Amino acid sequence: MPAIHKLLVANRGEIALRIMRTAREMGIQTVAIYSEADRNALHVRYADEAVCVGPAPSSESYLRADTIIDVCKRLNVDAIHPGYGFLSENAAFARQVREAGLIFIGPSPESIEVMGSKLAAKAAVAGYDIPMVPGTPSAITDRAEAKAISAQIGYPILIKASAGGGGKGMRVVESDAEFDEQMDRAVSEAISAFGDGSVFIEKYVTSPRHVEIQVLGDQHGNIIHLFERECSVQRRHQKVVEEAPSAILTPDIRDAMGRAAVDVARACGYYGAGTVEFIVNDQLDFYFLEMNTRLQVEHPVTEQITGVDLVKQMIYIAEGKPLTIRQEDLHIKGHAIEVRVYAEDPTNNFLPDVGTLDTYVRPQGNGVRVDDGFEQGMAIPIYYDPMIAKLVTYGDSRDEAIQKMIRAIDEYQISGVQTTLPFGRFVMEHEAFRSGQFDTGFVANYFKPEMLTTTSPDPNETSVAAVLAAWLLETNTPRRSEAVNERPMASRSKWKTNRIG
Repeated sequence: MPAIHKLLVANRGEIALRIMRTAREMGIQTVAIYSEADRNALHVRYADEAVCVGPAPSSESYLRADTIIDVCKRLNVDAIHPGYGFLSENAAFARQVREAGLIFIGPSPESIEVMGSKLAAKAAVAGYDIPMVPGTPSAITDRAEAKAISAQIGYPILIKASAGGGGKGMRVVESDAEFDEQMDRAVSEAISAFGDGSVFIEKYVTSPRHVEIQVLGDQHGNIIHLFERECSVQRRHQKVVEEAPSAILTPDIRDAMGRAAVDVARACGYYGAGTVEFIVNDQLDFYFLEMNTRLQVEHPVTEQITGVDLVKQMIYIAEGKPLTIRQEDLHIKGHAIEVRVYAEDPTNNFLPDVGTLDTYVRPQGNGVRVDDGFEQGMAIPIYYDPMIAKLVTYGDSRDEAIQKMIRAIDEYQISGVQTTLPFGRFVMEHEAFRSGQFDTGFVANYFKPEMLTTTSPDPNETSVAAVLAAWLLETNTPRRSEAVNERPMASRSKWKTNRIG
């Protein structure tokens, strides 16, 4: 397979910028695509060439496969990197790219298809003795039979959409009396989100932890794993805080999960970077959930503890080069934590809070990494995921990584929008997180919006209050003929003055 000389990044924001920087280090020219809303985006300015592919809605721009491939042909592009989201796990797009004579930097369309369906994925790995959560082996067609199976495996159970993810089409059922109502809701959500109403049943694992294994495979049959990421701190079934390695896995369990992940990848002839997701119960029993056939948002924490550049490896693999990293070469060094910085208000049920970044100053220092695609003065578009940045800290130990994260959050200056930074600080300081004894119910179990006191006063109100305070001081303080030693007012915390939140 020929070397890649020109690469189009079919994405936006921080991941587009991340891929382009790696490509430039490898001597590869880059092409950005952008919507009208992203005309002034950093990834557009950074690329060697940039092409507008349509209006702001992603369905009219970033999801237009034919337009993207046409751009590649006109600009003599060799390869497309889809990043994550958008078309990254679209088997039809991967096939179109291949049929156009271009290189798709990711797995084969066939692997994407198999792992894109949770039921097909389970069928594919069935012969590899991989632990599976008890449930229905296929989509539900008979409700009476589904209820009988639910009673057999025991409530609570989970109804899950076969296609997609992100918590959509997923319902917990506590008893037989709730079954029909929750089934209807799950099917409706699945149809709305994925155009596919097929659902299946799994035993609901109590006190579940979400632990995933990063894998890399080449086109010569070599597959390795790069250890685990703990992703249990979530809101709306979507990750907010991730770390590597997990605080609870023993070396034996880590090894077993790694071997299981490699077998999952082998079951579908996988090559490229991928993530095998497991659910872990309070006894540290683990069960296969699904495989994400793309680069993950949280990939930086794996890069930090292994020293492996996953984007660079994806490009090498796409060029047909064999892996030069062997499993025995890989060792965990230190600890890394990622806090996703979303333009969301954690005091208002994490609702999006788009606007303009009036202040935007990144934290600095040893062991601090910020992956973002914004700068001060830019607007957060309403059309896309509201993630502003990924804040990553690295230390020799977990405690050190936590302390660096707290310091970095305090130094991160953002105003104009509310963000999840205060929630990230709350997590870092909570005893459940510090002890490692937490699960995917962290938000429900420990977090209440009133626990955050990060909302800054309105600037106009602050000015009026200052004037009023000065007037009161002037009118109520007796005059003295001699100077009075003044004690300066203690400065308010950076937390308040910078409106981080």
